[in-house]
Amino acid sequence: MPDEKVPVIMVRDLKKIYKIGVNRVHALDGISFDVYKGEFLAIVGTSGSGKSTCLNMLAGLEHPTSGTISILGKRIDKMNEHELVGFRRKHVGFIFQSYNLIASMNAEENVAMPLVFRGTPKDQRVAAAHKYMKLIGILDQAKHMPGQMSGGQQQRVGIARALVIDPDIIFADEPTGNLDSGTTAEVLALMRKIVTEQHKTLIMVTHDSSIAAAADRQIRIVDGRITEIIEAGRHSDEDK
Repeated sequence: MPDEKVPVIMVRDLKKIYKIGVNRVHALDGISFDVYKGEFLAIVGTSGSGKSTCLNMLAGLEHPTSGTISILGKRIDKMNEHELVGFRRKHVGFIFQSYNLIASMNAEENVAMPLVFRGTPKDQRVAAAHKYMKLIGILDQAKHMPGQMSGGQQQRVGIARALVIDPDIIFADEPTGNLDSGTTAEVLALMRKIVTEQHKTLIMVTHDSSIAAAADRQIRIVDGRITEIIEAGRHSDEDK
C-alpha cells in the first residue's frame, strides 16, 4: 500500500491553455492532487479530456500555463529544458503504448539504452538489463529483435527498459492500448508487482475504466477538470 504520508508529486491549480487561432482551449483548468510514494495511480478520461496533457506536464514534456508541479521536492515547472532532461534521466521511467523499441536493436540492447545516456559502462549496462529482464520474465529473449516478439513481449521489454535506471517514478501512457485482453491482464499484474515489490510510484493514463480499476486510486478528468476520485472501493466527487 502507498505511504500516504509521503507525497512524491504535488500538483496545485495546474492549467494548460492552447491558443488555436483566435480561440483559447483549456486543456487543463485548475487541477490539484498529490501522488504518494509507492502508489499505483490511474488518470482516467476520454480522448480530449486533458489526461495526456496532464501526464506530459508531470513528465516535464510540456510546460503549464500556470500552476505548480513539485516532484521529489523539486519544482519541475520552473526547470529549463536542460534541467528537465537531467531530472528525467535520473528519476523517471516511461512505458509507452507503442512500445517505442528500436527495431535494429535486440531486446537486451533496448532495455540497456537509457543507461547509454548516463554513460554507464557496457558491462554494467548488460548486467542491469539482465537483472530487470529476469524480473519481468523475458531474459530468455534477450537476443531477440523486436520484430521477432509479440506485442506483449515487446511491452515487457519496454517495462524492463523503464526500470533499468531504477527510477523513483514510472509514467505509463496507455500501456495496454495495443494488447489483447489476456496480455493486458498480464501487463497490469506485472505493473502491480513492480509497485509492490520494487516500491515504485506508477502513474498510468488510460481511457479504459476497467484497466484503471487495477490501480490503488483513480483520478477522473473531464474537460480539463477533476470530476471524481475513486479510492479503495469508494469515490468522492470533486467540485472543481
